[in-house]
Amino acid sequence: MASRTTNPFTFLQQVRSETAKVTWPSRRETLISTVMVLAFAALAAIFFFAADQLMAWAIELILGIGA
Repeated sequence: MASRTTNPFTFLQQVRSETAKVTWPSRRETLISTVMVLAFAALAAIFFFAADQLMAWAIELILGIGA
């Protein structure tokens, strides 16, 4: 299928009109979303650290290896 070549000026006009239709989040919504992402990332890190330590302890106990 052959693509139709668009004038760069027309393309930029179309991009600008489409961007105007976007509903941008407020500063407060952006801040809340950022804090939530960081909090859940920290919780996930803590969970996986604890799970890793528990599995390492269990393997040392079962195989009798380690310090």
